[in-house]
Amino acid sequence: MRLATLTSGGDCPGLNAVIRALVRTASSEFGSTVVGYQDGWVGLMDDLRTDLYDDAFIDSILLRGGTILGTGRLHPDKFKAGIDQIKANLDDAGIDALIPIGGEGTLKGAKWLSDNGIPVVGVPKTIDNDVNATDYTFGFDTAVSVATDAIDRLHTTAESHNRILIVEVMGRHVGWIALHAGMAGGAHYTVIPEDPFDIEDICKAMERRFQMGEKYGIIVVAEGAVPKEGTMDAGLGEEDEFGHKTFTGMGQIIGDEIHRRLGYDVRTTVLGHTQRGGTPTAYDRVLATRYGVHAARAAHEGNFGTTVALRGEDITLVPLGDAVENLKRVPERRIRTARSMFG
Repeated sequence: MRLATLTSGGDCPGLNAVIRALVRTASSEFGSTVVGYQDGWVGLMDDLRTDLYDDAFIDSILLRGGTILGTGRLHPDKFKAGIDQIKANLDDAGIDALIPIGGEGTLKGAKWLSDNGIPVVGVPKTIDNDVNATDYTFGFDTAVSVATDAIDRLHTTAESHNRILIVEVMGRHVGWIALHAGMAGGAHYTVIPEDPFDIEDICKAMERRFQMGEKYGIIVVAEGAVPKEGTMDAGLGEEDEFGHKTFTGMGQIIGDEIHRRLGYDVRTTVLGHTQRGGTPTAYDRVLATRYGVHAARAAHEGNFGTTVALRGEDITLVPLGDAVENLKRVPERRIRTARSMFG
């Protein structure tokens, strides 16, 4: 059998671990070969392919962040218009099954290809942990670890200067990174997209800390957080060609408003792409490896139109439609748990 794989969307710690697992499993268990398409869907459209071998190089990529295949995004209209070219390229390369690795957008593309007759097995990835039908995506643990380390470091400098420090983390539509990092790092307030904030509540929490003698505060803000309607003017970002909102710096907006209302010294740190980069954590390496192994097996067993997923302690297969039906958002019960730590 001849498999193909690609990485699409944002880069993510653990992508190389999946590639390694796919190649080694296909080779050792089935005597199969793997082709890698470069730069995501663009590489599949333009037939930018390279053979991947079970050799010392593939073995070494486990520790590396990013992706050896490169990644990118392709507008859905161009993607769908290129279906005939995609099929021709896969036929020319002798591909029996395609294993795309990516987040919600990539898996939607994978489902569309599957619906149009291409044998597909998906692998979910995103640091946001927002893919439905799986408990965790690889990359999330690394992003939370980076954010938690930053919060740990900011505690001491905030306390030394009697400041409120705001840490803005990734989280376009969901607040899983902010929620976990805020709890792990002992933040005094966490703001996420699923729970629109009232700036008055944040100010009261910070003022209460200073009145009680705790002369500093740490606030974690997901980039996609929004205020409750009518509470403050936060401005609206524009959308790029893929329909992604460009954010206006919610951490800084909240910080400026706290300073205006309370007069405290407030500084904002935006972690940005540092959360995506670097060596994946042990947890993400293991999860990504398990995903790669099971995806290779699923392809050889003919379980197409599915994606691998973590359910409890087990790796299972779920229909691609279940994975992309909805974003996995932070539920109210988890929000209530976080709130108990505020102040």
